[in-house]
Amino acid sequence: MIDPSNRALAVELIQEANQNGARLAKACEELNISVWTYERWVEDAGVKVDQRPIAKRPTPKNMLSDKERDEILTLVTQEIY
Repeated sequence: MIDPSNRALAVELIQEANQNGARLAKACEELNISVWTYERWVEDAGVKVDQRPIAKRPTPKNMLSDKERDEILTLVTQEIY
């Protein structure tokens, strides 16, 4: 994950290169990002903040319950193991 200051710098550099005649794809390629990534980052006259850390994700269906987890821990911490 790229931090916001580096993201802003990357967008600034890409925009500068693009304004000076470089193709957007080539400018993005120099920074090892795709055009799609660049377009996700750019907002109306600004740079979007990364939304992944604050995204709400569902609980996995195969997640152990607290009871199952306790039973497993009790079993594997016995002396014979």
